[in-house]
Amino acid sequence: QMPSFALESVRDGKIVESNFFEGKVLLLTFFATWCPPCAEEVPVLVELQNELAGAGFSVVGLSVDQQGPSIVASFVEKRSINYPVLMAESKTTMDFGGVYGIPVAFLVSKSGNVVKKYTGYVQHEILEKDIRSLLN
Repeated sequence: QMPSFALESVRDGKIVESNFFEGKVLLLTFFATWCPPCAEEVPVLVELQNELAGAGFSVVGLSVDQQGPSIVASFVEKRSINYPVLMAESKTTMDFGGVYGIPVAFLVSKSGNVVKKYTGYVQHEILEKDIRSLLN
């Protein structure tokens, strides 16, 4: 089962709770603004969000940046990120089994179960295939 969370959105400072995404397929990705492969995967994630949001899917970015939400908010703006981006807390990373390298992403089914973990940059085709298999 996906660990529950209530984290601050970098866009408006509002708290976003995990139950907000109930019934959706999610790709939760832990990242940092200073991580080159994290920045590299943003266009892939933006594209997946564009393609599949209407089908009950969402990317959720979880930032492990220590400098605070304003740094992350400018990263989000610069890269035209179209999915929710939240500030991860150390409890969040521990709840997900400890996040020791980034990017790391977790694919969550509609029923809220973590079905797959991706470490490092993952190609669009692989992610799309896995996501679509859960949407159908």
